[in-house]
Amino acid sequence: MAPTRRVALITGAAGDIGQATAQALAADGWALALTDHPSAETALAASAGDAWTATFDVTDDGATRRAIGECASALGVPTAVFVNAGVQGPFTRIDRYPLEAARRVLDVNVLGAYTTLAVAGAAMVDAGRTGSIVCSASMAGVGGAPNMSAYSASKAAVIGLVKSAAKDLAPAGIRVNAVSPAFIGPGAMWDNQVAMQAAADSPYYADEPATVATQMLGMIPLRRYGSPAEVAAVVAFLLSDAASYVTGTNVEIAGGSV
Repeated sequence: MAPTRRVALITGAAGDIGQATAQALAADGWALALTDHPSAETALAASAGDAWTATFDVTDDGATRRAIGECASALGVPTAVFVNAGVQGPFTRIDRYPLEAARRVLDVNVLGAYTTLAVAGAAMVDAGRTGSIVCSASMAGVGGAPNMSAYSASKAAVIGLVKSAAKDLAPAGIRVNAVSPAFIGPGAMWDNQVAMQAAADSPYYADEPATVATQMLGMIPLRRYGSPAEVAAVVAFLLSDAASYVTGTNVEIAGGSV
């Protein structure tokens, strides 16, 4: 194994943003380790090409450690990590929100991100490697989103996690940043959000998906949704040496919305 090989690991790699980021990093010459939950194994295999792949649950710290260790054995220690695995959860008012569903969202989006970041950071430190970690946050974590209390809370926590981890890992030469997309489409993520907001019986949105889509786009000064490729371009920049003086930052990919 060549010591100069650049290895990038992506969690949640079967999703729209994960796939777009894999394509962007492959174009930049990274060797790819693509991972997702076991339930996404078929989708991951279909999109992975020649990349190394693994399936595991990010809420299982033992499985996370094994996967990153196996990646290091197969390709080398990943020095670019995109912590992208996450779930949206149901869409409903907080007074109606199922607490078990809230626990699941927080478990995956907060503890899963924490574990992946901590294990990947430890692998780099132990190997004496500098690197970069980017976590998926969201504009829902910046300003809050109606009917998405657990998701909004989880992504706000990710932003706080990144700011703390950036300070902890800076002495080792490891940068940590977050990206916060707003409405991203087309794709399953956009379709799901539009449909679930329409069904949420909310004073903020209509009850018909096409109208909800128009309402959402009306909130964006650029009057369009962003593409997964546009998110991936920012992630690829933050993982690259071109962003060598950027750490502890949350980059809003939001078309001007706040």
